[in-house]
Amino acid sequence: MLEFLVCPVTRGRLAYDPVRQELVSTGAGLAFQIHNGIPVMLVDEARRLED
Repeated sequence: MLEFLVCPVTRGRLAYDPVRQELVSTGAGLAFQIHNGIPVMLVDEARRLED
């Protein structure tokens, strides 16, 4: 299913981080949480990646 999801900001690919249970967009600098197996793809809910 990961190949069908894209970043809502950049429309780029997402990487799965199994440790944090997140989908990461390095291009946008955001990480989207996964709750109960459902990715929350809202920019306002995303975690900003640290530089």
